[in-house]
Order: sequence, then C-alpha cells, then structure tokens
Amino acid sequence: MTWGFLSPALSEIAEAAEYYEGRVRGLGGDFVDEVDAAISRIRQFPDAWGSLSENYRHCSLRRFPFAIIYTRDGAGEILVVSIFHKSREPLSWKRNL
Repeated sequence: MTWGFLSPALSEIAEAAEYYEGRVRGLGGDFVDEVDAAISRIRQFPDAWGSLSENYRHCSLRRFPFAIIYTRDGAGEILVVSIFHKSREPLSWKRNL
C-alpha cells in the first residue's frame, strides 16, 4: 500500500522531534521511530483506527501524546494529513488541508 504526507505533517514531525530532542538526547529519534511504527500499523490495518469523519481516521502513538490523522483515496493510498498533539484545539488539524 502506498502512502505519503502533506507538507504540514512533515513539518509537525520535525518540530515535535526537535522539541523532544531538546528535552532529552535521543528522545527526538524515539519520537520519529514511534511515528514510523504507527504508520506501519496504519498501512497494515488502515480501517482499524478511530474515525474522525467519513474520510479521516486517527491512530494514536503509544508513547507520545500525538495522533496521526490520515485519509485514504479511491486507490487506497494513505495520505497523512497531520501529526496532531492531543492537547491542541481538536479541529486544528484541518488547517493542514
């Protein structure tokens, strides 16, 4: 299954990784690894995660307070819309669209 990221989602990963790396050496890399693991779960079971709307789903990271917001197109490609911190205003991820 193919997948990709919206540009704002890539920026969100970089910003969060930089933040965590600034707190504890190596933690930024751990964050990126956790995002990779969650994307692997999404690719394996794309419909297993909670629905936000008809077209968007979210998969929570296990170790960090973030969720991956994603959608699938008609061909089944997964598009990551946001790496969303759960303490943000709940619909702020829509700004990435």
